[in-house]
Amino acid sequence: MSIGLIGRKVGMTQLFAEDGTMVPVSVLSVEPNTVTELRTLERDGYTAVQLGAGKARRTTRPRAGQLKDLPRVRDVREFRVDDVTAYQVGQTLDVSLFEAGETVRITGVSKGKGFAGTVKRHHFRRGPETHGSDSHRAPGSIGGGTTPGKVVKGTAMAGHMGHQRVTVKGATIVRTDAERNLLLVRGPVPGARNGLVLVRKA
Repeated sequence: MSIGLIGRKVGMTQLFAEDGTMVPVSVLSVEPNTVTELRTLERDGYTAVQLGAGKARRTTRPRAGQLKDLPRVRDVREFRVDDVTAYQVGQTLDVSLFEAGETVRITGVSKGKGFAGTVKRHHFRRGPETHGSDSHRAPGSIGGGTTPGKVVKGTAMAGHMGHQRVTVKGATIVRTDAERNLLLVRGPVPGARNGLVLVRKA
């Protein structure tokens, strides 16, 4: 359980290390996050820091009542921490929370692929392409008839692919840019451009 920041995925690019090797990086835009609420063990049953980021065009009355004099944030997420005494409501956290070379965990929602077959979704092998075969991309058998006499739960089939919460563990921060509120992370990050991401300390 560690603190993190709310950001948005900008895209991917590449950098060159000191030895000349090319490093693929994902660019994350992390605007300053505002501490909107603190969860305590006595009141809420757990300890967490609630952060808000972005600017909301509209907000609900309950959210406006909670924020009061705080900025009208668009995205709100909670980060479980062991101790909240180091934080206070209204405090601002930015990319200076992280350093180059630090290992982080990044959570986002993967790209949605729509309805996909078993070959694309589960990497099934194709059937024969010769004369007489009519199962080029068919899923094949999905279970026995007499035993067990049913389709076992979790059997790989065609269906909705993607659009799931994905966490990348062990991502390395290559560079931080406090002036432009950017984090450059080695490798890919789940989600599409402008997708919401959570960057946590590993």
